Amino acid sequence: MKFSKSKWFAYTLLVGLIPVLIRLLVWFVAASDLVEPITAIDLITFGLVLNASVINEVEHLPAKDHEWKSAQNGLAIASITFHGALYAMAVFGDKVDGVVNGDATLGAAILLASMSMLIALVNFHHLVKRSSK
Repeated sequence: MKFSKSKWFAYTLLVGLIPVLIRLLVWFVAASDLVEPITAIDLITFGLVLNASVINEVEHLPAKDHEWKSAQNGLAIASITFHGALYAMAVFGDKVDGVVNGDATLGAAILLASMSMLIALVNFHHLVKRSSK
């Protein structure tokens, strides 16, 4: 099966970045400082999309790539679990002031989204390399 770089880019990265890009657009055109340029929830959404994409893409690998598939599914599931926990904290922090440190939540979301991006890029590279054989 031929792995399409442009499809992956459009379906995964761009779709995952929609909340981030829309927020940046609103922040850019907003007349006041009421809109934050980036939030933890937007980055968590991005990370969840990336991990769901990894799980979807490795499902199409043949049986001989079983070890790779198992390792990547395990990483993606663990990452989804952390994203879910962070999402719950971020939502709780939005509802109840002072309970959750917003800066720490944003920092953790940046770290998790970066790690998810790295996992997705490693998988992307593996799939491109594999499809060119």
